[in-house]
Amino acid sequence: MIMLILGIVLFFGAHMIRVVAPGLRAQQIAANERRWKGLYALVSLVGFVLLVWGYASWRAEAPQLYVPPEWGKHVTFLFVLIGLILYVAAYQPPGLIRSRLQHPMLIGTAFWGIGHLLANGDAAGLLLFGSFALYGVWNAIAQFQRDQPRVTFKSYRGDIIAVVAGVVVYAVMLFWLHPILFGANPLA
Repeated sequence: MIMLILGIVLFFGAHMIRVVAPGLRAQQIAANERRWKGLYALVSLVGFVLLVWGYASWRAEAPQLYVPPEWGKHVTFLFVLIGLILYVAAYQPPGLIRSRLQHPMLIGTAFWGIGHLLANGDAAGLLLFGSFALYGVWNAIAQFQRDQPRVTFKSYRGDIIAVVAGVVVYAVMLFWLHPILFGANPLA
């Protein structure tokens, strides 16, 4: 449990600096941008490794905190698909998805996390997936409050790529990789 919590603190702590301490971030970038990016990447990577390792090692004995609703698994399938499409849309030329949502990756992270909370009721899942859901919602709100230029629609090309690639990644994860990587078959 400690490893998972430490991973969450390091990973999300690094990712939330812009929200909770924008002045510190700006100051560090101004002083030495390469050093800041290197430190940010290192802390994020260490946090992610600890997060994955901590979750994997605690999941089997983590106490069950709630019983997921019967319909939760079905909603999870939909929310994860939406989340993956939004992840891809964040890195495509601005289409309808990106221009309307502005920050599709953050919103996708919230969908992914909430979806997994509906299918997992153990303490390890609550910490891991709850952290991702909270991060996605909190950071999306912070991004919308920040004074920055809006992404404007260019073409539907980005939307088409996002939907196709999101569905392909979803299918590969669902039918093949999820059981191998995470030891849980969502179709079982």
